[in-house]
Amino acid sequence: MSVDWRQARAAAFGRIVDAWLEVPPTTIAVPQETRDMPIPMPDGVELLADRLRPPGASPLPVVLIRSPYGRRGAFMALFGPVFARRGMQVVTVSSRGTFGSGGTFRPFDDEKDDGLAVVAWLRAQPWCDGRIATAGASYLGHTQWAVAPYLDEPLEAMCIGVGASEYVSSMYPGGAFALDNALSWSVLIGVQEQELGGMQQIKPGFGFQRRTRKAMYGLPIGDAGGSALGRPSPFFADLSSNVKTIERWDPIDHSAGADTVPTPVAIATGWYDLFLPSALRDFTRLQAAGQLTRITIGPWGHGEPGSYPTIVADQLSWLRAHLLGDRAELQRPAVRLFLQRAGKWLDFETWPPPVTPTPVFLQPGGRLDGTPTESVPDTFIYHPADPTPSLGGLMLIGKTHGQDNRGIEQRSDVLVFTGEPLERDLDLIGELNATIYVRTVSGHADVFVRLCDVDPRGISRNVTDGILRLRPGAPAADQDGVVTARIELTSTAYRFGRGHRLRVQVCGGAFPRFNRNHGTGEPAATATSTAPYAVEIFHDPARPSRVVLPVFG
Repeated sequence: MSVDWRQARAAAFGRIVDAWLEVPPTTIAVPQETRDMPIPMPDGVELLADRLRPPGASPLPVVLIRSPYGRRGAFMALFGPVFARRGMQVVTVSSRGTFGSGGTFRPFDDEKDDGLAVVAWLRAQPWCDGRIATAGASYLGHTQWAVAPYLDEPLEAMCIGVGASEYVSSMYPGGAFALDNALSWSVLIGVQEQELGGMQQIKPGFGFQRRTRKAMYGLPIGDAGGSALGRPSPFFADLSSNVKTIERWDPIDHSAGADTVPTPVAIATGWYDLFLPSALRDFTRLQAAGQLTRITIGPWGHGEPGSYPTIVADQLSWLRAHLLGDRAELQRPAVRLFLQRAGKWLDFETWPPPVTPTPVFLQPGGRLDGTPTESVPDTFIYHPADPTPSLGGLMLIGKTHGQDNRGIEQRSDVLVFTGEPLERDLDLIGELNATIYVRTVSGHADVFVRLCDVDPRGISRNVTDGILRLRPGAPAADQDGVVTARIELTSTAYRFGRGHRLRVQVCGGAFPRFNRNHGTGEPAATATSTAPYAVEIFHDPARPSRVVLPVFG
């Protein structure tokens, strides 16, 4: 009776998940399950795995999912069980040092060697026919890229959700340190196996969440991991002290092999996912190399619940095509993206699509226009003790898009440039960049540029942004000490409606999303000084600070 009751409960839960995801009907109500299978690693450590499969004894291909977040629970129920209920064999493996697997969890470091050993072990099992595909989202995307470029026998398919082949650029965008994302994830991993798990970190009001926010404001930031967790956090200490240190992070950067992977790769991401820039680079490299690939980009941030129906459906159709022979979904174009504020999906064959690069220039008096004019530079004072705050953007935890920026725009350390009301809808689809001419006394500063959508009521909502950390000589200054800061803003697909206005913010940071710039060149992990410093922004015809927009249609 107890077994029947558990199966009935599993079937009912599966129906609820499937209804929310809006996936095709199941073929198997409750797959056969084998829990806690030990998989030996070459160094003697054993990893634990769960296996789901359709009834029957025939060897089948395996969908491999490797995760540090456990093998069960609500998040994992969105992948393995959904695939298994549609006739696929799924093996979910806990990363080293997590949820019963032996060894010590060192984020990213062991995923290549352990992954190769897991694949070899699976192919030797009598219930595996030798074909292996991979799936999953976030860190589960890294575990796929950590293996795929190094296999002699390629995977059948890869399904990457909100992940990428390298994470280093996401932790140090533009040379700054993504403090909020780095600390939030470090603490999340540190508490996930405690009671209530990651809810302690994600939901406001829990102790660890409050301690994490408080730790971000402390100095030096190298101590923030220990302050938030109440014990040492070696991973965060590494992140904060190894800013752009190739020797430390090169082994976990698998982008060099991304364009040589012969495996069909489906990528799904969001316009506000912190791994969006890396995912787009992966896709363009794969497509340029002639590999079979596609990308889906929706109006979400990282891990937003609304993203998972699309991500899971995308992965399910890719797996069905390459493991079960259902090729219908392969007929869609390679690029499918959501045009924000237009409420519709668009299809293209390549990324970026054909557009007209159109510059808009920063003007005196806070104007934004199509032609630079003679003007004196604007100056603001950046205070490391009261750093310019962040609101929205590519965040791991918290609100990401459509945030009201009016409060930040009223600060004296934020320059604001606003265009005239649009006479017709304006669609921007593709890559954006800014060129800002900057001068500081020390040569140390951050330049943060954000594009906002101002509606007829005056509400200014963030659309896309980017940051660049300046250092003496990088980039080089001209004879007047002015440097040319070229900043990559994150790509977007966004409609500015008729009557709306474009607005560009320029300031010296976005804290605590990025760590404050002390203006001294001190190492990020140990810096404590907080002396204010001036930043000049030039926007005359000789130094025409501007943002280049990808105008579509």
